[in-house]
Amino acid sequence: MNELKSKGDRRFQLFWNTFFILISILSIIPIVRVVSMSFSSKDAILSGKVFFYPVGFTIEAYFRAFLSGSFLSSFFFSVLLMAGATFVCLVMTVLAAYPLSKRNLKGGAVIMTLFVLTMYLDPGIIPKYLNVKDFKMIDTVWALIIPEALSAYNMIIMCTAFKGIDASLYEAAKIDGCNEIQTLFKVALPLVYPTLATLALFYAVGRWNRLSDVLYYVNSSKLYTVQMVLKQLIESVKISQEEGLQTQLVADNIKAASIVISMSPMIIAYPFIQKYFTKGIMLGAVKG
Repeated sequence: MNELKSKGDRRFQLFWNTFFILISILSIIPIVRVVSMSFSSKDAILSGKVFFYPVGFTIEAYFRAFLSGSFLSSFFFSVLLMAGATFVCLVMTVLAAYPLSKRNLKGGAVIMTLFVLTMYLDPGIIPKYLNVKDFKMIDTVWALIIPEALSAYNMIIMCTAFKGIDASLYEAAKIDGCNEIQTLFKVALPLVYPTLATLALFYAVGRWNRLSDVLYYVNSSKLYTVQMVLKQLIESVKISQEEGLQTQLVADNIKAASIVISMSPMIIAYPFIQKYFTKGIMLGAVKG
């Protein structure tokens, strides 16, 4: 019986391992194609010869991007903006989630309901723009941070993580003379590092890829993110082609190179954060 059960388990594991390997391969194929196109020549792309590997190898698209006058400055600005925005978002998320995780918080259910409503009731871009304008944030870096400083969805995730902490730990901290701020930093936050790391990645990716707020709120080129500069670069290649100017690039070159450049910081950062995804939040927190 045990032997039959073990065979069934092995078949079950083999099936799901094969299934997820196939899904992973299907997910990687588009990325491989984009990378190949970014290193391929204009003629190869136009003739449809590029798929798994570069044809007519060239790095002109990357030269065009990196040698652009504003690319490097916008890239470093985007990195700093991503770091600053992620920090602000995490602070706001923790400050909202920690008190709402307390069962004895008066009015906590009402406040949580208001947070949830913001996930379903979107006022639209015009009220958002008028709000940013009234707070004198147009054409400032704060317009790229404050309007998206808190995600209700992420706050609920963090609140759930705080609720998962055993109440005996809070009671022990209170007996030791810790106030709420000390309990937050010395007890709660160390136990939710995996959740913090995960939300940090969510916020960082969202900020790095976001373009709409730059289009709506920013006029100065000094505040252009790398996404905005790459968008302008793609448009300039299209205009050059429409005007009949000779170039070894097509819009697909620049698009592919832009995608590779845009996702590079996330690919570099992900391995350092991925380990927190599977780490137990409460592992070893309470010992009998």
